[in-house]
Amino acid sequence: MAIVSTGLSVAGLRGDFFNRMAAIQTFWQELSTRVPSTKDSETYKWLGTVPNMREWGTGRLAKGLRTESYSVENMKYEATLEVDRDEINDDQTGQIRIRVGELAERAATHKEYLIEQLLNNGGASGYNSYDGVTFFNDTHASGASGNQDNDLTFAAADGTSPTSTEFKGAVAQATAAMMAFKDDRGEAMRIRPSGLAVIVPPIYYTVAVEAMTAAMLGGTSNVIATLAGSPRVICLPGLSTTTMMYVLKTDSIVRPLIFQDREPITFDSIVEGSEEAFKREKFLYGVRARYRMTYGYWQYAIRTTFS
Repeated sequence: MAIVSTGLSVAGLRGDFFNRMAAIQTFWQELSTRVPSTKDSETYKWLGTVPNMREWGTGRLAKGLRTESYSVENMKYEATLEVDRDEINDDQTGQIRIRVGELAERAATHKEYLIEQLLNNGGASGYNSYDGVTFFNDTHASGASGNQDNDLTFAAADGTSPTSTEFKGAVAQATAAMMAFKDDRGEAMRIRPSGLAVIVPPIYYTVAVEAMTAAMLGGTSNVIATLAGSPRVICLPGLSTTTMMYVLKTDSIVRPLIFQDREPITFDSIVEGSEEAFKREKFLYGVRARYRMTYGYWQYAIRTTFS
């Protein structure tokens, strides 16, 4: 039986896929620093190593890489649609194109899914920062920094359901903690309160937006809303813990997360004339990529648990 032409050429579907993927709003680009990868894994020795300017004195004092380092192996990802030959023959309404469009949406937001998993598990055993302790921890230490805490709590009158005023207070607490972090020489990192993003699960989205943008809160002027570059609210639906919010700095060279980019997303197919189509009358359309999302600077990420 001849295949009815429905305009579902591989080239056309590939174009549909990448056009749809490009149209999806994504946030991973501002939450992570892209690092090109050229091999199976990458070793990070440069995190936390940049010294402050000093008086020249007797000459230059070079600072080498610290002993803290960790290796990150690239991962391979895929997603595949199986389409029956009869579906191709019968499709006159673009249903397969819709499925390919949905596949593009999933592919576009996959890196945010990986970010959600890193945030969800940031305090769990094995989910470590470059300094060897869990990413969210109250005992981060490097050189002469002393113990530092990026895993905070904030008491709300109603437990885990903060008011907008309380949410603003939690963001202010997190911002102050981030600005006070020290480097491995015990000197202030001089983190500026710019480029901040408040990352929340859906349950906190409305209260977070109100806390960051309302002119008045509880009868008092909302200072945060009047600041130039006030924190942006980003909702990640895959955040599984509904008692936590995160403040991330997104305008630094090295951000709280690193996107290790080995091979970009590709769209491939097995269609008419293939062994799969001949034996099973199945056409396959799929995506593939190799990359990894991992932790960057813990100093640019604060987790707050409402209690």
